[in-house]
Amino acid sequence: MAIPDYQTLMLPVLKQSAANEAVVGEVVERLAAEYELTADEQSALLPSGRQTTFANRVHWAKTYLGQAGLIESTGRGRFRSTAEGKRVLASSPRRIDVKFLEKYPQFKAFRERTRPDHTAHSDDQAAAPNGVLAPDELMRAAQKQLDAELGRELLKRIVKAPPAFFERLVIKLLTAMGYGGTTANAARALGKSGDGGVDGVIDQDPLGLDRVYVQAKRYEENSIGAGAVRDFFGALDQFRAAKGIFLTTSEFSEAAIRTARDMSKRIVLIDGDELTQLMIQHGVGCRVEETLYVKKLDEEFFEG
Repeated sequence: MAIPDYQTLMLPVLKQSAANEAVVGEVVERLAAEYELTADEQSALLPSGRQTTFANRVHWAKTYLGQAGLIESTGRGRFRSTAEGKRVLASSPRRIDVKFLEKYPQFKAFRERTRPDHTAHSDDQAAAPNGVLAPDELMRAAQKQLDAELGRELLKRIVKAPPAFFERLVIKLLTAMGYGGTTANAARALGKSGDGGVDGVIDQDPLGLDRVYVQAKRYEENSIGAGAVRDFFGALDQFRAAKGIFLTTSEFSEAAIRTARDMSKRIVLIDGDELTQLMIQHGVGCRVEETLYVKKLDEEFFEG
């Protein structure tokens, strides 16, 4: 089954602390078993790679319950139900969610403090349907949306630029990704006719014994077919090269993808979407406008 959202987890988390003090790590394990999560679902990580998605949602459920006064912290990673939490459980609620918790003044005050000005007096307008995303997940979803729009703008500018600009951009991107090392002029655009179907070359070592050849095709709508991949393969053969990178602003047909996979030389295909993702990731053609930091409580500070 899908990983339950943080609001769905509120009642189960509260139940875990009904009788005795609960340990967050143990609660995560017990609820994963209760929801019959697969190994992949249990190990799915947040983009930061520091915490699993499921554990993150359990923590947010715990945080919201705490803000409403239904649980209280008893130590690092430990909590228990308050008298109000036990009273709520005794009433056998079918579900506890944000709407349920807003009956508590302290939780409502917490929501008002943490809600952005433009969403005041609304109920998670920026959230996914039914408010399934935790606050930090909302931030990441918003970032994905911003990156997607930036990617579209990057493609528009690339398509309008001269062909030679795209070839230079591709070389700059691959250099930013670490190809070519620190050797001067290790990555260069060829940028001339009669280049044998190759637009750039990257020396992976100072003597140029290991080279990666690059093909860059700038299309607005046309997809790259199998024929273009076979032509690139022939160009690699001409240069006695074992590997190459084929980039485009459009996309590759299924036949092109199969052809590249079946070739005896290693050919990596990068379409327009992946191209712009790499540009954003490595800061090519874009810049950081604002940095947001997500900070968490330092338990050691208070217990040291």
